[in-house]
Amino acid sequence: MIEPIRRSVQESLELKRAFFAANEEAVAGLARAVVAALEKGNKVILFGNGGSAADAQHIAAELVGRFQEDRRPLAAVALTTDTSILTALGNDYGFEQVFARQVRAIGRPGDIAVAISTSGNSPNVLLAAAAARELGLITIGLSGGNGGRLAGLVDHHVNVPHDSTARVQEVHIMIGHLVCELVERSLKGL
Repeated sequence: MIEPIRRSVQESLELKRAFFAANEEAVAGLARAVVAALEKGNKVILFGNGGSAADAQHIAAELVGRFQEDRRPLAAVALTTDTSILTALGNDYGFEQVFARQVRAIGRPGDIAVAISTSGNSPNVLLAAAAARELGLITIGLSGGNGGRLAGLVDHHVNVPHDSTARVQEVHIMIGHLVCELVERSLKGL
C-alpha cells in the first residue's frame, strides 16, 4: 500500500510544480477579475458536477465565510446546493439546464461565473457558461485534459493538462485556494 501512495503524491507534486510555474499569471488574473467584480458589488457564481460541484461549494464557502482572515463576507453562491431547484430543473427542463437556468435567474452583468469541469465538456456546465457570457457575466473556466469546449466559452480559461480527474481536481482546489487568498489580501479592510 505504500508504493501507490508515494506514486500518487509524487505525481500530484510534479503536476502542481509544473502547472503553477507555467500559470502563475493566469491564476493572478483570475483573482484580479474576482476582486474587480466584488469591489463593484457584484457576486461570484460557481458550478460544476461531482468533485467540481464540491469545489464550487468549497470556494463559495471560503468567500462568504473567510479563508484565513476575518473580514466582511463576500458575495458568492454555488449553484450545486439547492436540491429542490436542481431536481425541479432537472425534471422539468433536463439535467443540461440545471445551471444555465439558475444563471439566468440570478446572474447580472459584471458578476463572475466560475465553470468547473475536469473534461471541459460537461453539457450542463457548457450551457451555463454560454448563458453567463450572453448575459454579460465575466466567465472563468477551470478544466483539465485538453480543455474541451469550455475554453471557447469563457473569458478566462485555466486548463490543467492532465488526464487523471483526481490530479486535475487537486490542482483546481489549489487554484481556488490561491484565488481566495489573493482576493482576501486585496480586499482587506473593506
